[in-house]
Amino acid sequence: MIKNTGIGILAMFGVLILLSINVRYTCAQTAVKQGNPVPQNFCIDAREMNLYLMINDYRQRYNLPPVPLSKSLSYVAALHAKDLFLNHPDQGACNFHSWSNKGFWVPFCYPKDENKKNSVWDKPRELTKYPSRAYEIVYWENNPLLTDTVMMVWKMEDYFNSFLLNTGKWQGKPWNAIGIAVYENYACAWFGEVSDPEGAATVCGSVPTASKDTVKQAVQTEVLSQPKDSIPVTYCIIVNSLLTKDAANKLVSTLKSKGYPDAKVLEKNGKFQVSISESQDKAAIMLKLKELKKMYRGAWLLKRDKVTR
Repeated sequence: MIKNTGIGILAMFGVLILLSINVRYTCAQTAVKQGNPVPQNFCIDAREMNLYLMINDYRQRYNLPPVPLSKSLSYVAALHAKDLFLNHPDQGACNFHSWSNKGFWVPFCYPKDENKKNSVWDKPRELTKYPSRAYEIVYWENNPLLTDTVMMVWKMEDYFNSFLLNTGKWQGKPWNAIGIAVYENYACAWFGEVSDPEGAATVCGSVPTASKDTVKQAVQTEVLSQPKDSIPVTYCIIVNSLLTKDAANKLVSTLKSKGYPDAKVLEKNGKFQVSISESQDKAAIMLKLKELKKMYRGAWLLKRDKVTR
């Protein structure tokens, strides 16, 4: 009788263990509820397709395979680029990978909200039928973007370049899906290791199998249709913003004493910024920005014309 009771207790204990394991496994699998299909009318524009082609052309130079263009990840990228521009969730402790509380998604302050059970990289699963995590790079400028500029920055910065060429942290983890979005001042690219069950994104107004020549022609038409900008543009490298006038002047004096004679205070609407270097040659100033980021990690590029000078 005692033996039977012992066996019964052990059996019950074993069942409880199995149930416990199963509950934990189920919870882990359903931590993020799978999202809905991408809207049927979703498409990307010619600039976005051009940026996608530029990325794969760049990969080809290093004998890397092209990454399939993902409808789901492009949709996530489009939502995020618009959220960044319209709602600015990247405030305070929250960086560019954050999402606001102004949409149908779960708000997220990255990296503040990131933990083992809660990841911003689950947004593709939350918002679409994409079955896995994906990872994002973002570019911002204080003016509407040109894809050439975005690509130049992404190639120059080691962090961005590691995504494009599967180096560093991403070495040995080939991409099987990529999503692209460009909206006003922001460009977003999402990279995933899993193929997209919804297939490829299409260019608005084109057939699904648009060729490179078709896309490049569309981009050229778009550029030519825009008014020519005859205003000289100067690019400034900003190392600090939102300073008081006294603090800005003090920082300029410090920078000049360290060998940066072009350092100056910029003022607009009562707000003060400090520029460490400037040029009308965008390629040259981008190289300078890369160099200065080693010492001033938060340095960024300000585009100024005669109207704002």
